[in-house]
Formats: sequence, structure tokens, C-alpha cells
Amino acid sequence: MTNNLNERLAGYSPAVLSLFRLVYGLLFAGYGSMILFGWPVSAGYPVEVGDWPGWYAGFIELASGLLIAAGLLTRVAAFLASGTMAVAYFWMHQPNSLWPIGGPPDGNGGTPAILFCFGFFLLVFFGAGRYSLDAVHAAKTAHQ
Repeated sequence: MTNNLNERLAGYSPAVLSLFRLVYGLLFAGYGSMILFGWPVSAGYPVEVGDWPGWYAGFIELASGLLIAAGLLTRVAAFLASGTMAVAYFWMHQPNSLWPIGGPPDGNGGTPAILFCFGFFLLVFFGAGRYSLDAVHAAKTAHQ
């Protein structure tokens, strides 16, 4: 029974990987958009153009998130996004408390940073998936 389930689910892997990439990329871009433009919700604090580190983090999140969502330069964008989230966790969250689960003072609120970090790290190795601009480019290159 397990083999049958594995075989049935394996056929969906390319679509699910592409869906994962799309959703993760759009969520990440949403965080960047929130920081840079106060949309779709306000960040709760002002970030002026060029402010360190907020504006740069927002720019990286928006740009890499959109690239990942589209599946364009996915491995490079995911590597940058993963590293950004690792830095964010150890620089902004971990000094506040040991535990990422929960907010201050008991936790450090870093769970989203960890999830983004490892989700993007996975995409560095798995790539964009079948339904992506990277796949379209690879198909065009292969036919030339």
C-alpha cells in the first residue's frame, strides 16, 4: 500500500514543488512590500529609502521573492533569500531569547525567519520545478 501511495504522489511532485515555490516567493515578497511600501499592511514603523538594515532587507525580500515566485534565477535568488533570513535570525531574533517559538520575552519571534531560511535553502537544491520561467528557458536552450 505504501508503494502504491508513493507512486501516485510522485507524479504530483513537479506541480507541488512549483506551487511551494510560488507561495513561498509571494509571501516573502509580501514582507518586502510591507517594509518598503507599507502594503498590504503597514510594517508598524517607518523605513526611509536607504535606511540600514530595514530598507535593504525589504528590497532583498521583495526582489528575491518575486524572482522565486516567477521561477526566474530561482537557485540564486533562493540562496540570497535563505542567507538573508539566516542573518536576520541570528542578528535580530536570537539575541532576544534562545527559543524561536513565541514572542518576547519568552521567545524571540524568529520562527518565520527560520522557516523562510530553510524553505529557500531547499529550493537552492531542488530548483524551480517544472512550471517556472527557469524551466521555459532551459527548454528553449535545449532546442537551440
